[in-house]
Amino acid sequence: MARRWLPRVCAAIFVAGIAGLIVASINGNNAGVVLTIGLVIVLAAVALLSTGAVLPKGSIDAFDEAAAEQLEAQVVALVQAGAAEDQVRALVRDAMRAGRR
Repeated sequence: MARRWLPRVCAAIFVAGIAGLIVASINGNNAGVVLTIGLVIVLAAVALLSTGAVLPKGSIDAFDEAAAEQLEAQVVALVQAGAAEDQVRALVRDAMRAGRR
């Protein structure tokens, strides 16, 4: 949820902060106001960077034990039928890589 609204809020703070810095410099260049606006911008940037580093990029696929057992049973059946085990396992690996893309 934070991945959707946080970048928008931070972008709004950045734009408002730049406008605030311009207005503060025109109105007499008050150091306290400029520092406060700068600190708010820095806090927004830190929040954006930290959530980007902490939040996962996508959902984690759950490992399905039953599907893994069925796949292993199919590999064993193909090997017992006469297929080369290393070729069957290589085929399964390639199929799993293609499915993840």
